[in-house]
This record gives sequence, C-alpha cells and structure tokens, in this order.
Amino acid sequence: MASFSHNCRPASEIIVEYLEKNLPDFLEVWEEKIKIEENDKYKDNVRINGLQMYELVKQTMLGSIEEKELRSLAEAVAYQRMEAGSNIGEFVYNVNVGRSIIIKQVNSSGVSVAELTESIDKINSQFDQFCYFAVTKYTELINKKLEEKQKYIADTHKDKLAILGHMSSSFVHEFRNPLTSIMGFTKLLRKDFPGNKYLEIIEMELDQLNYRITQFLHTSRIDTSEKRSETFDLEELCNEIIKFIYPSLLSEDVIVTSENINDVYIKGNASELKQVFLNILFNSIDALKLRDKPRKIHIVCHKIEDRADITISNNGPPIPKEIKETIFEPFYTTKELGTGIGLFVSKSIVEKYGGEITCESGEDLTYFKIVLPMDTK
Repeated sequence: MASFSHNCRPASEIIVEYLEKNLPDFLEVWEEKIKIEENDKYKDNVRINGLQMYELVKQTMLGSIEEKELRSLAEAVAYQRMEAGSNIGEFVYNVNVGRSIIIKQVNSSGVSVAELTESIDKINSQFDQFCYFAVTKYTELINKKLEEKQKYIADTHKDKLAILGHMSSSFVHEFRNPLTSIMGFTKLLRKDFPGNKYLEIIEMELDQLNYRITQFLHTSRIDTSEKRSETFDLEELCNEIIKFIYPSLLSEDVIVTSENINDVYIKGNASELKQVFLNILFNSIDALKLRDKPRKIHIVCHKIEDRADITISNNGPPIPKEIKETIFEPFYTTKELGTGIGLFVSKSIVEKYGGEITCESGEDLTYFKIVLPMDTK
C-alpha cells in the first residue's frame, strides 16, 4: 500500500479518485444498511443526501470545503428528519453507517499508513461536525414544535374557558338577582324577629350560596380581574372564615384547630385569598364525611424569611395519586354535584400574588400547602 505505486501523487488525489470510482458501491451498501421507515415522506431525499455527503468528503480531501456548506447540508437533513418524525438515534446511526463505509473505502485506496491516518482524521472530524450541526438543529426544531403545540393547547384551553365563562356569567346572574332580593328581605325579617334562630340559619345558608356563585363567576375573569393588593392579618381572616363555615362544621361534627397564625401579615387581596381558604376548607369537610369521627382540620403557619408557609391538613381518606396529579385542573371533580373549579380558581389566585399551592396526601393526613408573600415590616 505504498504511495510510490501511484507515482508519488498526493494521497488526497488518490483517495478522491478511488471514492469517485466506488460511489455506486457506497450508495448500494449504505442504502442497504440504513434504517428508514417505508412511509417516510423524505425517503427519496435520502439518496440525494448521501451523494451530497459523499461529495463533501471528497472536497475535504482536497481541502476546499467550507463550514457553512457542511452546516447547510446538516440543517437541511435535520429539518427533513424532524418533518418525517424520525428518531434522532436512527438519524445518527445512518450517518455513522455512511462514515464506516467511506473509511473502509479509504483504507482500500492504496495510500501509505501515515497519509491514511491523516485522511481518516479529516473524515472523522467532518462527520463529527456534521452530526453536531444536525443534532443541534434537530433539537432546536423539535423544541420549537413542542412550544408551538403547548401554546396552541394553552390558547385553545383559554378560549374554551372564556366562552364558558361568558355563558355561565349571564346564566348565574339570573340566580344572583333573586338571591340578592331574598338576602335583603332576610335581613329585614331579622330586624323584626331578632331572636328567630331559623332566620339566622337561612342567612348563613344564603351567604354560602352567594359565595358559590361568586366562585363560579370568578373563573370567567380570573386572568383579567385586577384587585388592589393589601396587607391583611391571617388570624383575622381565618376567624372570619371559620365563623362563615360554622354551620357546615357543626353539621358534619368537624373540629378546626390552628397554630402559629397570629402576627402573620399577608400581602394580597383579602377577599380573593379568602376564596382560596374557603375552597380548601369546604373540600376538607367533604372529604371528612367519608371517615369516622373524630374529624379534624388543622391550620398551621410557618414564617420562612419573607414568605408565609400555610398548611391546611385534614385526617380524611387519602387522595389517589392519579387524582392528586390533576386536582388543580379546571372542571376536574370526583363529586357528584361538583363543578371542578374551586381548586383551579385557588391556584390561579395564589399564583397571581406570587405564591404557590401544592397538595400531598397520605394514609393519615392530606395537606394543602399555600405559600404567600408576607409583610415583614
């Protein structure tokens, strides 16, 4: 394999000449070994890409290739593979099959061992660059495609929520008008009959019904409503909420305890965040109906720098893993008469004020953790 047998011609010329003579053999072996789906819409381009790659190898041997040419081919192939839905591993495999065949041909070209080593290094370097450019572009295109799909899904989801919100808004207003009148007349009756315990119960039930309507209406304007942020006392808010849900606690025999909620001042809108606590507490009460007494809800707060870590736990049955993973999705509910919007609204409100809400559930306790910004002044 001495180079003198070729009258001392440069090794690069000998290799290029040999590759030109053996191009048909390369294509035949390569097309036989590569992996490609029958329904690949770019199947006919594979042979063309192989020819282009073979030509670039020849140019590399002659020292005339430019990086932009290599990048251009690599990115064109990456686009085709992405459009064809090809696996990136399959693509890299096919490239390396081509590399192996070409190196075998170069080994048979008859140049000296020293010149052969230098030529193979050039070929490997070119193939490495080609793979890098192609895989980088392929990844970029796939990520962009995924982002577009996610944006489309999110936009479609928002549109559906907006349409539902507009429809439900007018529908629910038809309930709110007579409800407002009933609540007004109930207050007048309480003035005339201040000691009537039934009027007090009616008033509490009407307040809860009004809250449910407000909660439902909130889904249609959750992303657009702008309410003034303020600082409020967590203990006062909790006392107000417990008083509000007292009839439900009494009827289901639920005990509520609290810990470390004094001297905690939260940043946000009190009326909106009140909905968050109400949603979680009502869900807790519903869950506790499924277990024997004692039925307990515990509210505890931990101050962590400028954040308030508020946990509301109940000793109801555990939430199954598959339900827990979708519990904050809109319109997902396991309740026969549930709307599936309570926890979705809660998550939206908490995130609106820079906080986060999570759920953990075990055999003994279910926890809803709410992290909110705190006023530390």
